[in-house]
Amino acid sequence: MPIPPFDPRQVPVDAIDAHLPVVESTELQADALIRRFARQLSWQAELPGDLSAASSKVLRQAAVLVPIVVGANPAILLTQRTTHMSSHAGQIAFPGGRIDPQDRDAADAAQREAWEEVGLERRFITVLGSLPVYATGSGYSVTPVVALVQGGFSLRPNSQEVAEVFEVPLSHFTNPANHRWHTMDWEQTRRHWLSMPYLESRPESAPVERFVWGVTAGILRNFYRFLLT
Repeated sequence: MPIPPFDPRQVPVDAIDAHLPVVESTELQADALIRRFARQLSWQAELPGDLSAASSKVLRQAAVLVPIVVGANPAILLTQRTTHMSSHAGQIAFPGGRIDPQDRDAADAAQREAWEEVGLERRFITVLGSLPVYATGSGYSVTPVVALVQGGFSLRPNSQEVAEVFEVPLSHFTNPANHRWHTMDWEQTRRHWLSMPYLESRPESAPVERFVWGVTAGILRNFYRFLLT
C-alpha cells in the first residue's frame, strides 16, 4: 500500500470489528499453533493486498518473518523502520525483504532478513508454515513466513533499516475489537485499510502507541482468519 502524504493516525475510523469472534488464548500457544499448521486445511485469505498495484506491475518476490515469541503470553516481534527507507519508511513492519537468488525459498529468505535486520539467530527459530502472498503498493508479492521464536535470543538491530524492535502480545491482534477499518482516496482509487494500534505501557514513562497499519495489519488480519478456520 502506498505511503500517504499525511499521518494515517488522522484518518477517521469507519468501523471496528468487535462483533467478530476472538481467538481463544489456548489456540495461541506453541503446541496449538503447531497443530493448526499441521492440519493443512483449505482456506482463502481475506485480504490479498493491493491488487490495483499488482495488476499494473511485475511484482518482485519478497518474504517476511512473522515471529511469535514463545511464552505464557505469546508476542509478535515487530520493527519500526527508519524514516529514510525508500518504501514504507517509518512504518511498523515484520523483519523481511526481497528474496535473493541464493535463498532456498521464502522461509530461508525470511530468516536471513531477520538476521540481517535485527540479529535474530536461526537457532531460535522454528518455521511453522506460510500464509498466502500479500501484494503491496510498492511492487512486492510478499510471502509471510510464520515461526516460533524460543526465548534466550539477543537482538542487534541494523540502524540503517531499523529504528526500534519491540513485542506486542499476539492476543492483541487476534481480538478483532482491535481491528479498525479506514477509507481513503489515493491515486484516483478508493482504498480500504486496517489499523491495529497498540498502547504499550511503560513503568517509568508515558505509554507509547504502536500504530500497526497497512501491509503489516493486513497480514495479521489474514493470520487471525487462518487461526479461526
